[in-house]
Amino acid sequence: MSRENEKSPGIGPEARRTQRVLLRVPILVRAQFADDAPIDEETTTLEVNAHGGLIALAMKVRPGQKLVLRNWATAKEQECRVVHLREKPIGKNEVGIAFPFAMPKFWNIDFPPPDWTPFLS
Repeated sequence: MSRENEKSPGIGPEARRTQRVLLRVPILVRAQFADDAPIDEETTTLEVNAHGGLIALAMKVRPGQKLVLRNWATAKEQECRVVHLREKPIGKNEVGIAFPFAMPKFWNIDFPPPDWTPFLS
């Protein structure tokens, strides 16, 4: 495929509101299921951005479900919701999560500026 045929970053359904950063952050995920007690799972992020991220999760969740994340490095907690689910036959599922509004400081990193373009070889 030639460069001319590739999708431009930030255009179409693949667009993100903020740059994604590949980063493993240790987190605690808390989920509430019906009338049961909350369930906690310690895991890590796979990618983060100011509006949420992608996490590895063994517990079964569904799109739209609310979760609470705790960033162990900062002790901050933030509610989010499941927006995407990619089930894996082996290992933890990949779960896309979104915050109710941009929370760039939750991950305790500085994100690239909006006009930043990664080098593509």
